[in-house]
Amino acid sequence: MNPSISVITLGVEDLERALGFYRDGLGLPTRGIVGTEFAGGAVVFFRLAGGLILALWPRAELARETGLEPGAPTFRAADLSIGHNVDSREEVDRVMAQAAAAGARIIDPGQDRVWGGYSGYFQDLDGHLWEVVWNPDLAVIR
Repeated sequence: MNPSISVITLGVEDLERALGFYRDGLGLPTRGIVGTEFAGGAVVFFRLAGGLILALWPRAELARETGLEPGAPTFRAADLSIGHNVDSREEVDRVMAQAAAAGARIIDPGQDRVWGGYSGYFQDLDGHLWEVVWNPDLAVIR
């Protein structure tokens, strides 16, 4: 296997609301909702640095396609965070403030970490956990 992650899909309750959070609130570029011509196909794609794609898809459609029950522990993993690496402590605080202004729930504000960096955590409108992190030993890939 050649390990490569190219798409991360987040199941969301309200696609329009999630689109607004990520596009309007966080400023991620997108064409908006596409695939509406297919039953259950409405999806949003954001092209991120390094070729990674963040996709938003209605949670009910993701559950239907996988065969998992919506809300079941195997369907919603609480032990996953998505890391957004930035260039400075100040940028961590700026992104955290931007997320809060967009409606995110701040879980843990930016602070120095025992491993030598600085980070904070927020949850998006659907409860997905994000870490905004400055790590002095990890260069940001653009």
